[in-house]
Amino acid sequence: MTPMIGPFRCPPGDYRIKHVSERWERQTCAVLRRAVFCGEQGLFERDDADALDRLALPIAAIACVAGMPDQVVGTVRIHQDQPGLWRGSRLAVHADYRRSAWLGSELIVHAVRTAHARGCHRFLAQVQVQNVRLFEALHWHSLRAIEVAGRPHMLMEADLAHYPPRREDDIAFYSSLRRAA
Repeated sequence: MTPMIGPFRCPPGDYRIKHVSERWERQTCAVLRRAVFCGEQGLFERDDADALDRLALPIAAIACVAGMPDQVVGTVRIHQDQPGLWRGSRLAVHADYRRSAWLGSELIVHAVRTAHARGCHRFLAQVQVQNVRLFEALHWHSLRAIEVAGRPHMLMEADLAHYPPRREDDIAFYSSLRRAA
């Protein structure tokens, strides 16, 4: 893991956002989800795994060291609910990488663009209320308030006009060092 030095928005370095293809990626995404949804948030007792995990496409954000994958620092999953209707769920970012919304935003963008490339005409997600503003900034709109695992959420829909199809399974980018404002 890249150490946090000073008040930076995110650790600098190379990152990849990719469709999970390796066993270690799948296992580490599951560990991260459990840490966030069970350990930190208490949404689930011991495990957040469900039947959708067999159907969904998991996507991982991976921090790299010297160009090599090092640590899964974020994840989300997508699945087609019915022809043209896709859903995203289980968006989780490692606590050390939450200082800026860019990593969560990139996961959201990649998820919706991937679904769009696979025939999505409508993309929905159940968003925790504290994350609604982030999704609104990414061109999502609220449909209705709902409750998930006893907690308030918002059912939201992505505006696909802002998400051109992305056919690449793996994208790389570099985050430079930026001081927090």
